[in-house]
Amino acid sequence: MAPFVFNPSGFDWLKTVYDFDEFMTWIWYSGSVFAKAEQSWERWWYEEQEHLRTTGPWGRRVEILLDLRFFFFQYGMVYHLGIADDSTSLVVYFVSWIYVFVAFGIFLVISYARDKYAAKQHIYFRLVQFIVIIVGILVIVALLKFTAFEFSDIFISLLAFLPTGWGLLSIAQVLRPLLQSTWLWPSVVYAARVYDIMFGVIVMTPVAILSWMPGFQSMQTRILFNEAFSRGLTIFKLVTGVKSGHS
Repeated sequence: MAPFVFNPSGFDWLKTVYDFDEFMTWIWYSGSVFAKAEQSWERWWYEEQEHLRTTGPWGRRVEILLDLRFFFFQYGMVYHLGIADDSTSLVVYFVSWIYVFVAFGIFLVISYARDKYAAKQHIYFRLVQFIVIIVGILVIVALLKFTAFEFSDIFISLLAFLPTGWGLLSIAQVLRPLLQSTWLWPSVVYAARVYDIMFGVIVMTPVAILSWMPGFQSMQTRILFNEAFSRGLTIFKLVTGVKSGHS
């Protein structure tokens, strides 16, 4: 958030809109293979994985071991679900993986429909999306009716399983030499893109709200150019510089 907070034009509404447009252009850029990381999200994403290409077998095992931390977070969250009915059995954790597999299956169905129908037969793609939404609503209604499932479980599930998906993506990146030639790899790339869109929206949403608020931009500019504020920053830099010099 610092580039927005300490930029006098960081909360200008039009600039915020342009920033988000540029972000989405970068995310969906589909140019040549010679595109730079600043132009293409996909190029940047592959460059972020370069260290894994030179990692030996033991290094890959350690990477996978470190990625298991996301599953421990899932383990801690699923017992707070209403549908768990206060059970502390290990079975609850293993059953919770059904959610992950179902979500992945829905993701594959939508990805397949997008690749096959979105370009030429857009109505069929919308139909697939509509069916998935209706089935999802029916499943939620059935769970509310016949189990201890609570409406708040939907939000707790997101907190539990979004890190799980990130952990699976991280492991897939380690196993890239095995997966890249299979039908799964395009789905891995697309899922990683969706995650980064989500992170971008999380960052940009408070920026957009503050940019939209009347008077906030002028207030921020007044604070940044305030003499006392500027003097305080200068003194802080001098003090920290002296301390770092002594250390």
